[in-house]
Parts: sequence; structure tokens; C-alpha cells
Amino acid sequence: MQLAVENYEFRQLIYRNELEELKRWSMKWGLSDMGFGREKTTYLYFAIAASNSLPLEPIVRLIGAKTGIIITVADDFYDMEGSLSELEALTDAVKRWDGKGLQGHGKTIFNVLDDLVKDITSKCHTKERSEIGEKIRDIWRETFVSWMVEKTWSHSGYIPSVNEYLQTAMISIAAHTLVLPASCFLNPGMPNEKLKPAEYENITKLLMAITRLLNDTRSYQKEKADGKMNLVLLYLNENPEAHIDESIAYVEEIVGMKWKEFLKHVLMDGFDDLPKPCKSIHLSCLKAFQMFFNSSNVFDSKTALVDDIKKAIYLPIDRTPKPFLKPLASPVPAKKDSVTKISASYDGALRNRGSTRSSSVLYESISNVFQFYQLASDTAQFDDIKKAIYLPIDLTSRPFSKPLPSLPTKKTAKDDVSKISPVFI
Repeated sequence: MQLAVENYEFRQLIYRNELEELKRWSMKWGLSDMGFGREKTTYLYFAIAASNSLPLEPIVRLIGAKTGIIITVADDFYDMEGSLSELEALTDAVKRWDGKGLQGHGKTIFNVLDDLVKDITSKCHTKERSEIGEKIRDIWRETFVSWMVEKTWSHSGYIPSVNEYLQTAMISIAAHTLVLPASCFLNPGMPNEKLKPAEYENITKLLMAITRLLNDTRSYQKEKADGKMNLVLLYLNENPEAHIDESIAYVEEIVGMKWKEFLKHVLMDGFDDLPKPCKSIHLSCLKAFQMFFNSSNVFDSKTALVDDIKKAIYLPIDRTPKPFLKPLASPVPAKKDSVTKISASYDGALRNRGSTRSSSVLYESISNVFQFYQLASDTAQFDDIKKAIYLPIDLTSRPFSKPLPSLPTKKTAKDDVSKISPVFI
């Protein structure tokens, strides 16, 4: 027990040190006091650390968290702070990968992004560092372009089709932007050719789709107020008679279908050529998004995760010993005669009440109950309690029963939702 406590507290120390390093990095670049948007340094680190178990290279957690911070700040800059001309200048600078001429927040975002990509490239354990660096820059280029496209839609009031929206929104959620660079530090890591946007594996495309739809189901109110589109709102636009709950259910059904497909790629062989650690980090990213958007938009809340973060990283384990529950005492078996007497007394009382139908039904019901207790063992319930709480598992092998035949599935009108876009694998 003592060893387990020390191990847990040692892990907490690792997490605290990494989080403090991350906060210093964020303050150094001015990301924690931009004056707009969401400051989510602690949230992002907690999500990445909680969804990945040790031992995992610290650089994987830190690269993932730094990437998430830049994504959050840049996304907020495109959504709420930057003017159209500032955003066009920043997008053009990222395309050229040259920050000359940028000012203010745009310059800060580009400089920290450029530094991060250089840091990733310099620490890669491969001879093809320059090639990896360019591919990571391409990932960021398509991400910034997608943010610019969405800003243009919002500014002009343009309503895209579902397919057009998904092709852009799967990129703008930036889940792949977070996962792919960090996966370069796994062992074995992401193959170089899989970092190219045109060569993304199916598991990566599914991650991009599911994370976008999870976000859409929990943020449609905020995005509607901001004049932005998402799939929940697009469904209502194309189906005016539908209710908001129907639209959410429609998107959640797609998420459920894609979830099953995603898990096949993660857990089963033959679907992707990726190494197992790369599949696992895809799953970890999706778990983090689920934590943020599964039942509500926790990511935008300032307090929803505070208690969990304190317990996981800062508070020591409560070592106060808890008293063990005493086992239930075996009951004294009741004499059969006493049960018979009770049954007989009810029998006489009911018969004396008359022969109406209601009395007869009541009499038969109660008689059946007492007949059951006469036949059943007085200690049967206590045996069940002992088995459930106190007795060890019986490991004696037993023959397997034949599996039940599969029931035919009922086809619905929503069976074709997976065909909504060619980008869905």
C-alpha cells in the first residue's frame, strides 16, 4: 500500500513539474495574457496527461499541450478578435511561412508557431528532419486556411452545403494537427509519408470527423450567437420542420457509427498500417475530446474541471484508514411451523371476508407469496449477499454455452447517414 501511494505521488510530481514548465512557456510567448479568448493551459495539459498513461515520453505530452494552446489561441483570434485584413495577412504568412509584415497578435501567433515547429524538428530522432518539418508546416497551413474559410463564410453570411462544411470543419477542429506532430516522438513513431495531408490514414480521418461532430453537438448555441455554422444548425436549415433535439440526435447517430468504425481501426489488425502506439495516441485524443464535449461543453467552462485537476495533480491521497464492513451474521433459521401458522392465519382472515372477486384475487396472491416462502430456503437471500460481497470468485472452469443467434437489424431511414460526405470513410 505504501509503495502504491509513493508511486502515485511521484507521478503527481511529474505532472506538476511539466504543467509549471508549460505555464512558463505560455507566459514567455504572451499566450496566457493575449487579452481575448480562452486561457486553457491547465485544461489542455490535464486532458492530455489524463488520457495517456505513464510511461509516456514527456515530450509527447508537452508537444501535444503546446500545440493545443496555439490551436486554441489562434482559433479564438479568427473567431472573435482579428479583423478580416489581419486574418488574411496571418493566413498568407503561414502559407509562405514568413512572418515579415505581421503585427500585434498575428505576429505573436506566427512566431510561437514557427518556434514550436523548429523545436519539434530539432528533437525528432530521424535523419529526415527537414522533410518532417515541411510536412508539419503543411498540416498547419491547411489548418489556418480552414479557419480563414470559416471566417469568410461567417463574415459574408454564406451557408455551405453539408459536404462543403464537413470538408472544411474536419480540418478546422485541428485534432490531426495535435496528434500527428506529437506521434513523431512515439516508438515506433508515425511514418513520414503519413504526415502528408493527402496521405492521412483512415483512422486519422475518422478522428477528425468524430471530434468535429462531438464539438458541434455541444457548441451549436455559442456558434449560432457568433454567426458561425455547424452540422446541427445546417441540418435544421435543410429540414425546417425538424426540432433541435432531432438535429442533435441525427448528428449523434453519425458519431455512434463512426465511433464503432474508429475502434475497429484502433483495436483490430488489418485496417491500418500504423504502429500500435500511433493508434493509441489517436484514441487518447478522442478520449480527451469526449471529456470536453460528451455531455456538455466543459472546455468553455472555467470551473467544470477544477476539482478534478486538483485531485489528479495537486492533492495528496487521503491516507485515513477506512473501517471494514463487518460481515452479515448468519440468520437463525425460522421454524417451519411459524411460517405455516402465519399462512393459516391469513387464510382464515381472508376467507371470513366473503367470497367477492376482489377478496378472492387478494387471497390467491397472498397465498402464493406465502407458499413461495414455505418452499424457499430461509437463508437463500443471505447466501446471495455473501457471494456478491464476501466470497472470492469461483475460478472453476465451466463449459461455454453456445452464443445466441444474431437478431436481424431493423433498417431505418438513417442507415445512409454514413454516405453524407465522401470524406467519411
